[in-house]
Amino acid sequence: MGHPPLEFSDCYEDSPDFRERLKCYELELERTSKFLKDVIKDGNSVINAIKGYSVAVQKFSQTLGVFQFDFIGDSLTDDEMNIAESFQEFAGLLQEVEDDRMMLVQNACDLLIKPLEKFRKEQIGVTKERRKKFEKESEKYYTQLDKHLHLSAKKKETQLQEADELLDKERRNFYESSVEYVYQIQQVQDRKKFDVVEPVLAFLHSILTLNNLTVEMTQDFMPYKQELQLSLQNTRNHFESTREEIEELMKRMTHPTQIGKMHSQPVIEGYLYSQEKWALGVSWVKYYCKYHKDSKLFVMVPAEPKPATKQGPTELKLKSCFRRKTESIDKRFCFDIETYERNTPVTLQAVSEANRKLWMEAMYGKEPVMELNEVGFKFVRKCINFVETKGLTQEGVYRTVGSNIQVQKLLNVFFDQKCPGDVDFHSIDWDIKTITSAMKFYLRCHVKSISRLLESDNLDDRLGAIHCLTYKLPGKNREMLSLLIQHLVNVCGNSGDNLMTPSNMGVIFGPTLMRAKEETVAAMLDIKFQNIVVEILIEDYTKVNLKD
Repeated sequence: MGHPPLEFSDCYEDSPDFRERLKCYELELERTSKFLKDVIKDGNSVINAIKGYSVAVQKFSQTLGVFQFDFIGDSLTDDEMNIAESFQEFAGLLQEVEDDRMMLVQNACDLLIKPLEKFRKEQIGVTKERRKKFEKESEKYYTQLDKHLHLSAKKKETQLQEADELLDKERRNFYESSVEYVYQIQQVQDRKKFDVVEPVLAFLHSILTLNNLTVEMTQDFMPYKQELQLSLQNTRNHFESTREEIEELMKRMTHPTQIGKMHSQPVIEGYLYSQEKWALGVSWVKYYCKYHKDSKLFVMVPAEPKPATKQGPTELKLKSCFRRKTESIDKRFCFDIETYERNTPVTLQAVSEANRKLWMEAMYGKEPVMELNEVGFKFVRKCINFVETKGLTQEGVYRTVGSNIQVQKLLNVFFDQKCPGDVDFHSIDWDIKTITSAMKFYLRCHVKSISRLLESDNLDDRLGAIHCLTYKLPGKNREMLSLLIQHLVNVCGNSGDNLMTPSNMGVIFGPTLMRAKEETVAAMLDIKFQNIVVEILIEDYTKVNLKD
C-alpha cells in the first residue's frame, strides 16, 4: 500500500491530517530500519556460513587429494587406474569451485553489508536527526505562539513589536525544519528503492554466478563421472566374479587335509592304487606317486616291493587324464591317465573323492564325457542355436546358473557313448539356464588359456597380442573359440533386452575360458585381466578375426 504524498505547503498549514501522514511515514521508516538491521545481521550469518562451508570443503578436498590407492597385484586395469586417480580429480574440482566461492565471500561485504550500513547511517540516520530537529522546533514554536497569544494588548508598542519578531523567527525555524524533514522523508523513501535493492541484487547475482559456474563445471565433469561410474561397475562385477572362488579357496585352505596348500606346489605326491592285469585276473597295487606339473612326469614307486625282485620307480610322460565313471568300474575314486610310454590307459584309484579331485586338477583332468571332437562341437552348436532361438532377449542369460544335477544329467545323456548327441534340447526336461550352464562346464574343460595378463595400455597393442596368442591355439581350440565368440557377439547385440554387455559377458566367460594354472588368491584376482581379454574378443571380434 502507498502513502499519500507530503507537500511542502502542508508544512505551513501543519494540519492534524499532515501530522497523521507524518506518523505513517515515520512508522514505515522504523520498519525499514528494522528490516535493514535484520538483512545486515542475516547477511553476515550467510557470509560466515559460506566461509565456514568453504573452509570445510577445502579441508575435505585436501584430505581426498593426499590419499593414494593401493591395489593388490603388479598390474592395474584401465578401470583400476581410473579409480586410483579419482580422488585427485574430485579434489581438483572441489578446489576450483571453492576458489571462486572464496572470491565471492571476500567481495560479499562490499557488495551487501557496507552499502546497507551506509544507507542506514546516511539516509535513515539523517532522517531521524531531522525528525528530532522538527519536533524540537515545533515545540518551541507552539510554546512561543501560546505565550504570544496571551500577551496583553496594553503592552507597550515596542514590547509587542519585539514579541512579534520573536514569534516570526520561531515560525521560520519551525517551517524550515518541517520542510527539511519532509524533504528528507521523501528522499529516503525514493532512495530505498535502489539503495536497498541494488546491494541485495549484486549479492544475489554473485551467488547465482557461482552457481552457474558450478553448473558449468558439473557439465564439464560429467564425461569423467560417467567413465568413472562405468569403471566402478566393471570393478564391482570383477569383484563379484572372483569372490565366490576366493571364499572356496579359503575354505580349502582351512581344511585339515590342507588341499589348498598342495595346489600351489609344482609337485603333487601321495599314495595311489594302480589297476594291473595278470594272467589270473586283476589286482590293485599300491604306489607312492609323484606328478611334476611343469614336465608332466608321473613317477610311480612301489609301496610294497616284492622281496625277491628289485623293482625301481616307473616314469611316465602324461598325455591326458580322465575321470572314470562310477558305472564303468567296481571301485570308487578312480581316474585314467594316458601316457606316451603305454598304449592303454593306466587306471588309478585315489584314497578319497577330494584326493581324486586334487590329482585330476593337477593333471588338468577332464570328465569322461568331455571330448573336443565332433560330438563336442555338435553339443556347443546345439546350445548356441537354442540360446539364439529362445533366449537372446532373456534378462541375465548366461548369468543365471542351472542346477548341478540337471547339468550333469544333460552332459551324461548327450555324451553317452551308445548314442552320443541324441538329445532334444526343446524337450521340457531342459531349460535355458541348464543348457547355458552345461555349455560353460564343457568349455571350461577344453578351451585353453589365451593370456592371463595384458599389461599394455595401448588398445592396438592389446589387439595385436590377443590376435597373436589366439593363433597359437591348436586348430580345434581356435575353431571352438571362434564359434563361441561369434555367439557372444550376437548375445551382446541384444544387451538392451538381456542386459548382457561385453563387460558383463567378460565377467562370466573370463574365468570359464582362462583358468589359472594355480588356485591362489593372486591368480583369482587376476581374473579381471581374463575378463578384459574376453571383453576385447567380443568388442573387436572382426579385428581379431579368429576365422583366418
